[in-house]
Amino acid sequence: STGSTECQSCEAGYFANETGSKSCRACFPGYFSEKNATTCESCSQGLFCNTTDCSKCTMCPGGEEALSTAATECTPCRPGMYKQPKNLFCRMCQTGYYQIMVGQESCNLCPEEHYCPSPDVAPIRCPSDAFCPAGSTAPQYCMETFFLKSGDNCVLAPLAIILLVVILTITVLIVIVIVCRRKRKATPIDLVRSPLLSKEPSTGQEPHPSYGISWDREPVYAGW
Repeated sequence: STGSTECQSCEAGYFANETGSKSCRACFPGYFSEKNATTCESCSQGLFCNTTDCSKCTMCPGGEEALSTAATECTPCRPGMYKQPKNLFCRMCQTGYYQIMVGQESCNLCPEEHYCPSPDVAPIRCPSDAFCPAGSTAPQYCMETFFLKSGDNCVLAPLAIILLVVILTITVLIVIVIVCRRKRKATPIDLVRSPLLSKEPSTGQEPHPSYGISWDREPVYAGW
C-alpha cells in the first residue's frame, strides 16, 4: 500500500508474481496456493477446487472422481464402478458384484438364482437347468449326458445308469473267464488214463520198432 515501509505477504489462495505489486491476486478455480505464494499450483488428480482463492484442493465426495489436474468439478463414477469417500478414484466392482447406476459408493452382490457376467449389467435370471449361487458370474450346469439337475443337486441320467450296468456286466464276465482259465491250467494230468505210447505213428513218420514191437502192432504179453 502507499506509504508502507514493508511488503505484506499474500494470504493463502492468493499470489503475487511481480515485484512492486500493489495487491495479491486470487487463484483461479482448479488452483490453490499457500501463504506468501508467487504462483498458484493446479489441483492433483482426484482433487478439485470450484471457487477462486482456494487455499487447498478438496477430495471428491463418494461416488465421484476427478480424472484431470486443475479440476473444477468431479465426475460421477460410471456403471460397474464405485468410490468410497476415502478413495481418490473410482474402482471396478469385484467379481460377482454389479452396479448399474452412476455415482455410487458401493456395489451390490449378485443375488441367488441370478448371474452377473459384467459388473455394469443388471443380474440375469438363472436358467432352469443350471445352478446360480449368490455372486455367480455364469450359470453352472451339471455334466451333460451323464447328469441331470434335481433340486439343488446333480443326479445320474438314465443313459449314465445304463452305461454303468453294461460296464459292470462286462467286467464280471471278464473276471469269470480269467478265473476259469486259471483253474484249467492248475488241473493235474491224469497219468493213469493217458496212453504212454501212441498206437498210430505220426503223420509222415515211418513205423519203427520199439522194444521189439513195431508201432503198427498191438503189444503182446510175453509172460514170465
